[in-house]
Amino acid sequence: MIRVWAPHVARVELDLDATSERVALSKIDRHHHELVVDLPSGTDYWLRLDGGPRRADPRSAHQPEGSEGPSRVVDHAAFEWTDADWPGLCWPAVAIYEMHVGTFTPGGTFDSAVERLDHLVDLGVDTVEVMPVAEFPGRRGWGYDGVHLWAPQSSYGGPEGLKRFVDAAHARGLAVVLDVVYNHLGPAGNYLQEFGPYFTDRYSTPWGQAVNLDGPGSDGVRAHIVDNAAMWIRDFHIDGLRLDAVHAFLDTSATHLLEELAAAVHQQGEQLNRSVAVIAESDLNDPRLVRPVEEGGFGLDAAWSDDFHHAVHAALTAERDGYYEDFGSLADIAAAWEESFVYAGRYSAHRDRRHGRAAGTVEPTRFVVSLQNHDQVGNRAKGDRIGEVLEPDRLRAGAAITLLAPQVPLIFQGEEWAASTPFPYFTDHTDPDLAEAVRNGRRSEFAAFGWKPEDVPDPQADGTFRSAILDWDEIDREPHAGMLEWYRGLLARRRGLTGHSPSALSDDTAGRLALTREGLTIEVILGEPVYLRIEPPPAALGRETPR
Repeated sequence: MIRVWAPHVARVELDLDATSERVALSKIDRHHHELVVDLPSGTDYWLRLDGGPRRADPRSAHQPEGSEGPSRVVDHAAFEWTDADWPGLCWPAVAIYEMHVGTFTPGGTFDSAVERLDHLVDLGVDTVEVMPVAEFPGRRGWGYDGVHLWAPQSSYGGPEGLKRFVDAAHARGLAVVLDVVYNHLGPAGNYLQEFGPYFTDRYSTPWGQAVNLDGPGSDGVRAHIVDNAAMWIRDFHIDGLRLDAVHAFLDTSATHLLEELAAAVHQQGEQLNRSVAVIAESDLNDPRLVRPVEEGGFGLDAAWSDDFHHAVHAALTAERDGYYEDFGSLADIAAAWEESFVYAGRYSAHRDRRHGRAAGTVEPTRFVVSLQNHDQVGNRAKGDRIGEVLEPDRLRAGAAITLLAPQVPLIFQGEEWAASTPFPYFTDHTDPDLAEAVRNGRRSEFAAFGWKPEDVPDPQADGTFRSAILDWDEIDREPHAGMLEWYRGLLARRRGLTGHSPSALSDDTAGRLALTREGLTIEVILGEPVYLRIEPPPAALGRETPR
């Protein structure tokens, strides 16, 4: 059956790509058009709106020819899963590994990523977070300009490739979290506004028109998002969703989209007898995101804490540009360790206002922290990693503070061996005007922070993309091999932690930081060289697998 939400349209036709046959859908109510038809899996088709040009289905399951091509019918029930006994993601995770499919391996596909999953098991993580895979323009990109929310990126291997990846991860005891982007969509190949009021000019965002979450016609837009979230759990056996930039969800509804989405995802998990999680990226420092609905919260399982990253990064690197101007003291690390947020209602010079709210009784494991992630690497002009800035002893100290924290740590791909490859922003837009706009936008953005335009890699250049592909040969060479052993040891030590009860002492004059939680002490003195003591010390390699 083909069902289309298109309140703007009087007539919707199914256009079969192979025969050019056109069949009209019936308008079953003021918003929906429907056609009961048996289309075999693999059939390519288009939709025509009021006799206009061909358009892909907004709920297309596969875009084999890219974001501008036809939709393809997918029979999700045909895939032979082997994870019938898989329990799902039991939050909190031990540690999360953030992966970009296109640069994780030279092959740049779901199938080639499977070949490196044993490395993650050996590392000691239990959860893989995959950067966005909704079909985006071209063959390479970060994924945050996706157009077809329901279709896994064709150049990565499409829906079948993603299913093979998830099934293989589950077979190794690894849960899979998918990064999804609902606060904006990419412009290329985006014709949603022709179908209905997907966007609104009542709000503005850094990415253009805001998604219509609370205006006229917003019920259909919200259903598009909520149904999509549940679809990843049901059809792809995804264990959790990481929601991009929820502070850009502009919604004044009595029931916020976040609450509605979290409830739908959790319900879908219950129906499948699997534990699932919803994690928010937010810079609001608002504990309501993770408080239960009955306590006035949105009922999410966890939220990112950027404060933790900023506090550790600024203290270790002495960088004070941009948002780092609010950080730099060891006391900030102590606050992040104890309270998850540094700014919990205090004045922020960078924002020139008070920011945040105390987490209060919210457990630390409701927050995800990192020493690096795709944003904090990619937001630098050259995409250079923290290992390019820090000496190894400071890098090891930062890893210890993060991986042994009372919060849930996230590792960005390659971080575990201090990968030398950068992670600059890259795109593959076929529209020359859009490509030039992105190129100039990046240069202007970084010029405001004092970077020279010539220091900003061209996001459209193939070399920019290729520079980000991990070099797996590094893991057998020093200093990378030694850093990998350090990360393995820290994660093995983390698995033995049984409690939280975090406390911290800091003395900026002496450059000394003492962090404790039940059964663990970390002492750091930021001298030259750095002094680092962990009691009990990280365990030796050789432990049980995560599950």
